[in-house]
Amino acid sequence: MPNKDKQYFAALYEVARVINASLDPGQVLGEIVKAVAEAMGVKAACLRILGAQRKRLLMGACHGLSQGYLRKGPVLVNESGIDKRALKGEAVYLADAGSDPNFQYGQRAKEEGIRSVLAVPLVRDKKAIGVLRVYTASKRKFSEDEVRFLEAAANLSAIALDNARLHQALKKDYDLLVAHEYRLDDN
Repeated sequence: MPNKDKQYFAALYEVARVINASLDPGQVLGEIVKAVAEAMGVKAACLRILGAQRKRLLMGACHGLSQGYLRKGPVLVNESGIDKRALKGEAVYLADAGSDPNFQYGQRAKEEGIRSVLAVPLVRDKKAIGVLRVYTASKRKFSEDEVRFLEAAANLSAIALDNARLHQALKKDYDLLVAHEYRLDDN
């Protein structure tokens, strides 16, 4: 097995391990973006989740970008060509985010030292629920294996979000049941 393949396998294993070890979405997503950035050797990785109105992408987790860049403003689906396309189910590559009209904050990307970007959708039940992006400091074309690795990480991220959501729903149901039984015991 070539060295890069081993690196991707190890990163996916780590992502799966974290998903099984925690139901805290913040912790799980944070570990995922860190593992992705390190395995791919990129400047940064971010995972954004589609808001309830499906108009904004909300920060789920990020690794490698400055707080100043992260506070640049909202990521609006209608103004972000890369995300609009990714949410339709495709992997999207931008060679130079700073000059590409499909990148909502091009000037801020230049200031942050972001050059190439690859974005893939997070899909649950055949519906996009967010995007996973990686950013490089220099121009870089991503290989087919890198795209597949990022898609696999995005799919695991969607599973992690679903697990956390189901856990929260079960906990709420359990708490209601316990409260109801407690009231019955008082009678």
